[in-house]
Amino acid sequence: MKILAVNVNTTASMTRSIGAAARSVARDDTQIIELTPAVGADSVEGNFESYLAAVAVMDAVITYDGDFDAVILAGFGEHGKEGLMELLDVPVVDITEAAAHIAMLLGYRYSVVTTLDRAVPLIEDRLLSFGLQEHCASVRSTGLGVLELEDADRAAQAIILQARRAVEQDRAEVIVLGCGGMAGLDERLTQELGVPVVDGVTSAVVLAESLAALGASTSKFRTYAPPRPKRISGWPLSVRHSAQQ
Repeated sequence: MKILAVNVNTTASMTRSIGAAARSVARDDTQIIELTPAVGADSVEGNFESYLAAVAVMDAVITYDGDFDAVILAGFGEHGKEGLMELLDVPVVDITEAAAHIAMLLGYRYSVVTTLDRAVPLIEDRLLSFGLQEHCASVRSTGLGVLELEDADRAAQAIILQARRAVEQDRAEVIVLGCGGMAGLDERLTQELGVPVVDGVTSAVVLAESLAALGASTSKFRTYAPPRPKRISGWPLSVRHSAQQ
């Protein structure tokens, strides 16, 4: 089985961290293939960067030269999932959706701990669009930028502070790590907090493997039917970008 693990930003070190987290739970016969968009921001922390990432992520996937059985999108927010579901037959799993589903299997209410405060409304909207907000106790911000998460000790302390507040004040029973850059911190934080801590990347891998193993494919009736044939100027984006370099 082959799964594309797509970073939503252009920071290669974060792509590698995402790939390592994905491989830590993948089955022995699953190959994790990391992808980094050719264009976009080095971190995605707002609406403009998110919409840019959505286009870049779709471009990276459709121009990948090889076969694959599923795609996971390693970014909390709106990064092209629905567009890819129109373009592909294989399962497309977003880490926001995956983590929330897993969290609801482990406790009644969960809280998301994310990066900057400006990301909070974006995540709340995304959970609402997925129909997952009813069991969400809160979305809390650490105040750290995405790239600051590469300092694992600093990130862990900031997450622990907000996670404890979520448990004590918001009555959360499970904590969800609200950024792909937090991948790999779940085991450490589970031990320190005493409640389950769910990482979106590993959750997405497990769900993607299960869907692929079932032979499941995206419904092409109505919502995710293939795009209607028409001329799209300057697409694919990566080909145009490479020609300009």
